[in-house]
Amino acid sequence: MTSRPPEDVLAMRVAGVVVAETLAELRAQIRPGWTTADIDDLAAECIRARGARPSFPDVPGYRHTVCVSVDEEIVHGVPGPRRLGEGDLVSIDCGASVDGWHGDSAMTIVVGGAEHARPGDLALIDACTDALWAGIAAFTPGAHLFDVGEAVESSLEASAAAAGRAPYGILEGYEGHGIGRAMHESPGVPNVAVRGRGPTIKAGSTVAIEPMVTHGTDVGHTLGDGWTVVTTDGSRGVHVEHTVAATPAGPWVLTALDGGRAELGARGVPCGAPA
Repeated sequence: MTSRPPEDVLAMRVAGVVVAETLAELRAQIRPGWTTADIDDLAAECIRARGARPSFPDVPGYRHTVCVSVDEEIVHGVPGPRRLGEGDLVSIDCGASVDGWHGDSAMTIVVGGAEHARPGDLALIDACTDALWAGIAAFTPGAHLFDVGEAVESSLEASAAAAGRAPYGILEGYEGHGIGRAMHESPGVPNVAVRGRGPTIKAGSTVAIEPMVTHGTDVGHTLGDGWTVVTTDGSRGVHVEHTVAATPAGPWVLTALDGGRAELGARGVPCGAPA
């Protein structure tokens, strides 16, 4: 895997903080009655106010600042006139660049707050979030890239078993990716255990880890807009993501405001964020 010098990782951190602050502002502001286009507009405003530029318009054919996926739309939802209601499960994927370096992160929220969540949705968010952090914890120098997907899948299996429910669906055909001077770089980062171990992770390697998980199926299909991926059985989905750097001291989560200290610390994992 590519190994970036510390100064490049620091440059990526600047973009990561822009993304983190933008998602925090969206989380604070989104209300029932908003459209998904309203979310896109606020995200663009937040990113540009920080001297950054949205990354997603760099993707050929895509002209929006974020992807907004609602309920059965698990990833790549296109902002538009869809109006949000209490209890909707909304995933927002956001990327920004500063001086040519990119950050990429996603979150899922319940519109109107947790008290309006539909049955099982909070557990789904928790399971997907736990799986993300399990994958992040596995992204350390000397480990292998496919250890990440094994950790993600194992975490989701444990969450389903603890809840006494059928396995969660891990969206087939979609995975994380390398990131740096381009938002999408090699290698791909699977969300499931795969044959082999993959390349060795090096200090300075940077990736975006992003499990996409559903209440039911692991199969999705793309709508006529050419972007929005929905579950084939109509089950709701969750998408969470962080950009992570491997450091000798541990993972540094470039798109978490605290660098990942709280979540990694809660799991007994050292954090590589500078003091």
